[in-house]
Formats: sequence, structure tokens, C-alpha cells
Amino acid sequence: MNVPLFPLNSLVLPKGRIPLQLFEPRYIDMLSRCMREDRGFVVVLLRDGGETARQAEFYDIGTYVRIIDFQQLDSGLLGITVEGESKVSVIRSWQQEDGLNLGDVECLMDEAQSLVPERYHELPSVLRALFQHPVVRDLGMEVDYDDARDVGWRLTELLPLDKHEKQQLAELQDPLERLHRLQELLEALEQG
Repeated sequence: MNVPLFPLNSLVLPKGRIPLQLFEPRYIDMLSRCMREDRGFVVVLLRDGGETARQAEFYDIGTYVRIIDFQQLDSGLLGITVEGESKVSVIRSWQQEDGLNLGDVECLMDEAQSLVPERYHELPSVLRALFQHPVVRDLGMEVDYDDARDVGWRLTELLPLDKHEKQQLAELQDPLERLHRLQELLEALEQG
């Protein structure tokens, strides 16, 4: 699958939502093409560089997203909300003349569904607390607090973690391993 790549300093995972502001011509064109062809694009986390930089170094595991909402913002910029569909691996990437990154991607296998084990009972509570924040609540995401994938994905997106740590969590294919790592990170945050 050949798709546009959108490097960001934040990530989104399956069933997650993220609001974006578009103002660069390369991304406005990308949005028009995605809407016209009823297709999405891939959000990849930046390794290095800024979101508006012409040259961007990004991770090769990202998330295929679809546009679920768009509106003109008070600032005059175009605002969109995207929702993650599936994790993908960028096999090869290149840049168009206008600076838009494109890539050949393949979908990763879906993670196994699993209930949140009792030993991680605090994690859904932490997530419920994060969902009380108006910015998060306004995204209108639905979460299954018993599903280890949902809990791990949303905590990975929302916790104030180093972006490289977030990427490592995103790349895990075992939801229980992700919960274990999140539990360790939360304990370290509490002690820090």
C-alpha cells in the first residue's frame, strides 16, 4: 500500500484520535487527495527534527489513520481529527518535490485481544482519570477498560512519557507486555 506519511511529535494508535492543524500546502494537498479518494494516511513519530521541517527522520512503525472530522479553525487554519485504524510498518519511504513524505507500508498483525489482568488493576483507573480532562473527553473516544489493548494504547498516547519510550510501547505486539512496561513507567513517575 502506497500512502502519504505524516511525521509528528506525538503518536496515535488503533482506535485513538488526535486533532491536527494543517497549514502547509503539502498537507492541504494531501488532505484533499485523501478526501477525494476516500483513503487515509500514516502518522509516524518523529525521531529527529520539527514537524514543519522539510527533512524529517521518523520511525518506521506508525498508524494508518482516517479523517473523521474537519473544520475551519478560528485561526484560519484547517483542523482535522483522525482516528487510528491499524499499525503499519513503513517498508520504503521517499519525498515528493513539494516535501510530502510517501511510503510503501504493510499492515502489522492485529494484537491478540486480552482482558486486563488483576495485577494491572490500577491502569484502567489511571486511564479513567485521564479521560476526565476536557481535551481528551472532547475527542469522543470510546474505551473498553477491560481490554488490555485499549488500555495500553490509550495510556501510551496520553501519559507524559518521552517520545522514544512511547514509540517502544507502540511497537510492542503483546498487549500484556505493554501493560507491564506501563506499570513500571508509572511506578517510576510516582517515585520521580
